[in-house]
Amino acid sequence: MRLKNILIVVKDIEHSKQFYHDLFGLNTILDNDGNVILTEGLVLQDEKIWKEVLNKDIIPENHASELYFEEPDIEAFARKLEKLYPNVRYVNRLMTHSWGQKVVRFYDPDGNLIEVGTPI
Repeated sequence: MRLKNILIVVKDIEHSKQFYHDLFGLNTILDNDGNVILTEGLVLQDEKIWKEVLNKDIIPENHASELYFEEPDIEAFARKLEKLYPNVRYVNRLMTHSWGQKVVRFYDPDGNLIEVGTPI
Protein backbone atom coordinates (compact mmCIF):
# COMPACT_ATOMS: atom_id res chain seq x y z
CA MET A 1 0.00 0.00 0.00
CA ARG A 2 1.15 3.57 -0.62
CA LEU A 3 -0.18 7.06 0.01
CA LYS A 4 -1.64 8.34 -3.23
CA ASN A 5 -2.88 11.89 -2.58
CA ILE A 6 -3.55 14.58 -0.01
CA LEU A 7 -7.02 16.14 -0.16
CA ILE A 8 -7.92 19.60 1.10
CA VAL A 9 -11.34 21.19 1.13
CA VAL A 10 -11.86 24.52 -0.64
CA LYS A 11 -14.76 26.88 -1.21
CA ASP A 12 -13.76 28.11 -4.66
CA ILE A 13 -11.99 25.54 -6.82
CA GLU A 14 -10.94 28.04 -9.50
CA HIS A 15 -9.46 30.48 -6.98
CA SER A 16 -7.62 27.66 -5.22
CA LYS A 17 -6.26 26.28 -8.50
CA GLN A 18 -4.88 29.74 -9.27
CA PHE A 19 -3.44 30.16 -5.74
CA TYR A 20 -1.54 26.85 -5.84
CA HIS A 21 -0.37 27.48 -9.38
CA ASP A 22 0.81 31.05 -8.65
CA LEU A 23 2.76 30.17 -5.50
CA PHE A 24 3.88 26.58 -6.00
CA GLY A 25 3.66 25.96 -9.75
CA LEU A 26 1.10 23.16 -9.32
CA ASN A 27 -0.89 22.40 -12.44
CA THR A 28 -4.20 20.68 -12.96
CA ILE A 29 -3.98 17.02 -13.95
CA LEU A 30 -7.69 16.22 -13.69
CA ASP A 31 -10.72 18.46 -13.16
CA ASN A 32 -13.75 16.33 -12.37
CA ASP A 33 -16.72 18.43 -11.26
CA GLY A 34 -15.66 19.55 -7.79
CA ASN A 35 -12.63 17.29 -7.51
CA VAL A 36 -9.34 18.54 -8.91
CA ILE A 37 -6.04 16.70 -8.87
CA LEU A 38 -2.95 18.91 -9.07
CA THR A 39 0.63 17.92 -9.74
CA GLU A 40 2.53 16.64 -6.71
CA GLY A 41 -0.63 14.78 -5.59
CA LEU A 42 -2.60 17.62 -4.05
CA VAL A 43 -6.36 17.17 -4.44
CA LEU A 44 -8.81 20.04 -4.09
CA GLN A 45 -12.38 19.13 -3.26
CA ASP A 46 -15.35 21.46 -3.25
CA GLU A 47 -16.55 22.12 0.29
CA LYS A 48 -20.14 21.22 -0.64
CA ILE A 49 -19.10 17.69 -1.65
CA TRP A 50 -17.04 17.16 1.51
CA LYS A 51 -19.85 18.40 3.77
CA GLU A 52 -22.28 16.05 2.06
CA VAL A 53 -19.93 13.08 2.43
CA LEU A 54 -19.20 13.72 6.11
CA ASN A 55 -22.48 15.32 7.09
CA LYS A 56 -20.43 17.70 9.27
CA ASP A 57 -19.33 21.31 9.12
CA ILE A 58 -15.90 22.19 7.79
CA ILE A 59 -13.58 23.80 10.36
CA PRO A 60 -11.05 26.09 8.66
CA GLU A 61 -7.85 27.01 10.50
CA ASN A 62 -8.17 23.91 12.67
CA HIS A 63 -4.38 23.51 12.96
CA ALA A 64 -4.65 19.71 12.72
CA SER A 65 -2.43 19.48 9.64
CA GLU A 66 -0.33 21.50 7.26
CA LEU A 67 0.98 21.33 3.74
CA TYR A 68 4.78 21.53 3.81
CA PHE A 69 6.86 22.79 0.89
CA GLU A 70 10.60 23.39 0.65
CA GLU A 71 12.13 26.34 -1.19
CA PRO A 72 15.86 27.15 -1.26
CA ASP A 73 15.27 30.84 -2.11
CA ILE A 74 12.74 31.48 0.63
CA GLU A 75 13.28 35.23 0.66
CA ALA A 76 12.17 35.41 -2.99
CA PHE A 77 9.19 33.19 -2.17
CA ALA A 78 8.19 35.46 0.74
CA ARG A 79 8.35 38.49 -1.56
CA LYS A 80 6.25 36.70 -4.19
CA LEU A 81 3.67 35.70 -1.56
CA GLU A 82 3.42 39.28 -0.33
CA LYS A 83 3.15 40.67 -3.85
CA LEU A 84 0.60 38.18 -5.24
CA TYR A 85 -1.45 37.69 -2.08
CA PRO A 86 -0.97 40.74 0.16
CA ASN A 87 -4.00 39.83 2.29
CA VAL A 88 -2.79 36.33 3.13
CA ARG A 89 -3.21 35.44 6.83
CA TYR A 90 0.10 34.58 8.45
CA VAL A 91 0.79 32.29 11.36
CA ASN A 92 4.34 33.60 11.27
CA ARG A 93 6.13 35.68 8.71
CA LEU A 94 9.59 34.63 7.58
CA MET A 95 11.59 33.53 10.62
CA THR A 96 14.64 31.43 11.41
CA HIS A 97 14.49 28.44 13.76
CA SER A 98 17.30 27.88 16.27
CA TRP A 99 18.65 25.09 14.02
CA GLY A 100 18.98 27.53 11.09
CA GLN A 101 15.99 26.60 8.94
CA LYS A 102 14.00 29.56 7.63
CA VAL A 103 10.21 29.13 7.45
CA VAL A 104 7.04 31.06 6.78
CA ARG A 105 3.58 29.77 7.77
CA PHE A 106 0.29 31.05 6.42
CA TYR A 107 -3.21 29.98 5.47
CA ASP A 108 -4.48 29.41 1.97
CA PRO A 109 -7.73 31.22 1.08
CA ASP A 110 -9.74 28.43 2.75
CA GLY A 111 -7.85 28.24 6.04
CA ASN A 112 -5.58 25.29 5.18
CA LEU A 113 -2.24 25.75 6.92
CA ILE A 114 0.88 25.93 4.74
CA GLU A 115 4.51 25.95 5.76
CA VAL A 116 7.33 26.78 3.38
CA GLY A 117 10.84 26.17 4.64
CA THR A 118 14.36 26.02 3.39
CA PRO A 119 15.64 22.47 2.78
CA ILE A 120 16.95 20.84 5.93
